[in-house]
Amino acid sequence: MAGVITASEPSWIAPFTGLNPRAFGKLVSVPRRDDADSPQRGRPWGLSLEDRVLLVTAYWRTNLTIRQPAPLFRVSKSAADRIIDHLGPLLALKPRKRFRKDTVLIVDGTLVSTRDHSVAEQSKNYRYSTNHQVVTDADTRLVVVIDQPLPDNRNDCRAWSESGAKEAVGTTTTIADGGYRGTGLVIPHYRRSKDDELTVWKQEHNASHRRIRARVEHVFARMKSWKILRDCRLRGDGVHQAMRGIARLHNLNLAG
Repeated sequence: MAGVITASEPSWIAPFTGLNPRAFGKLVSVPRRDDADSPQRGRPWGLSLEDRVLLVTAYWRTNLTIRQPAPLFRVSKSAADRIIDHLGPLLALKPRKRFRKDTVLIVDGTLVSTRDHSVAEQSKNYRYSTNHQVVTDADTRLVVVIDQPLPDNRNDCRAWSESGAKEAVGTTTTIADGGYRGTGLVIPHYRRSKDDELTVWKQEHNASHRRIRARVEHVFARMKSWKILRDCRLRGDGVHQAMRGIARLHNLNLAG
């Protein structure tokens, strides 16, 4: 029996996924390629693959406790929990491994508040957060790399190398803000001393740099419309899988 919310009714898709039905179909094809819908040992899933994907994205979108969306899909809390644990990693965006020679990337760190203090540290806003290094394509604005999160007591310079993002990007031209000094990335020009003044061409270059780098900030704003990134309740690697899953949803939105 179908639940109150079902993927068979297209009107439910946009509010609970942030995607149009066509993009949602592309999302469902991702776990299907990994045989997520093939018969498995044990009790079969009570929901179709489409409804299970909708449940996961609805959980990410609304950040309700698992106990709340489960009745809307006519499943138990434990079944909803298993669905999220099973499909979350399959929906996660895989980092791009190769880049064109003329590709320009943008990197910046963003904080995600989480209840699991074993993977987080207290941040400046007095909440426990994880630092995620997000790399986007400057031209297409697609997310290409999100590596392992680190506790918020790591600054961006340290997180850049320790998260694995530096290794994933390799020698591809990457721009960043002034917090990435000494990393070899393209950062704004800065004054060496308080009495030093930037030349006109450096000021113009910094203005251009700010306009381009702002694109990654726009990506963060769009991704955090999925409310789980404002206060994540998932344990362990769950916050990482949610971040990568929402990056895939963001890319599907842009790609259409």
